[in-house]
Amino acid sequence: MSSLKIGRDYEVWLKDTLEALYASYNKREFVKPDPLQFLYNYHDPLDQEIVGIIAATLAYGRVKQILTSVERILHPLGDCPRETLLGLEDKGLLRLYSGFKHRFHKGEDCATLLLNVRKLIDIYGTLGRALRYGIDTHQGDFIKGASWFVDRLVQGGRGGFMFPNPSRGSASKRLFLYLRWMIRKDEVDLGCWHGLFSPEDLIIPLDTHLFKVSKALGFTKRRVPDLKAAMEVTSCFKKICPEDPVRYDFVLTRFGINPKFSEEALLCLLERS
Repeated sequence: MSSLKIGRDYEVWLKDTLEALYASYNKREFVKPDPLQFLYNYHDPLDQEIVGIIAATLAYGRVKQILTSVERILHPLGDCPRETLLGLEDKGLLRLYSGFKHRFHKGEDCATLLLNVRKLIDIYGTLGRALRYGIDTHQGDFIKGASWFVDRLVQGGRGGFMFPNPSRGSASKRLFLYLRWMIRKDEVDLGCWHGLFSPEDLIIPLDTHLFKVSKALGFTKRRVPDLKAAMEVTSCFKKICPEDPVRYDFVLTRFGINPKFSEEALLCLLERS
């Protein structure tokens, strides 16, 4: 299949197809199993932004292990993660996660992330305002601002895998997934940072499932899901939904994550005969 240059008729058909998928599957009942499910256990956006950064950081590997690891990190923070985090001493935080391991992540990595989260909250009030500052100080450049944000989150730790930095060409799937949760607002995404950002600035969280679908749609010809591929895919989705280019991310990735859905069936649906 070629790209959206096929013509207006194809664009209209594709938008209608994606909207039908959105209407059917962009629902909380289809979230599990997904680290996003943990955010629904908290009602304060100030807690949700902290829970989200933990869930997104660990969102790699087998889903079952991801959920176990996120739960392990969240449990000591209790019902009010922000209050607990701000009240912990550095050594106490390190002790909480002693012995923790999630693939390449160790307890000290999680503690370093949370220490940096606390520093950003101390300085800017919230993580959302910290990112806003980073973007504003880079003349509104979303990628450069997000890269600044990542540098502060991983400072003093092993940042290469904690949160890969888009400034180094990474697709930064986990970072852009977190930003989708925080900035968009619908039945699935929480919109914790409402008013600080616009969904039109978001970049597709390009995982292997969406990369496969995007190649089938002709949205990218790149061989690997890097930042250039993510930008190409985002650009194509912007032609369909300029004000919200990541609108269909959740429903399209369900077919590669939720066992109730078939990725092959999705590709057959999108491959118009």
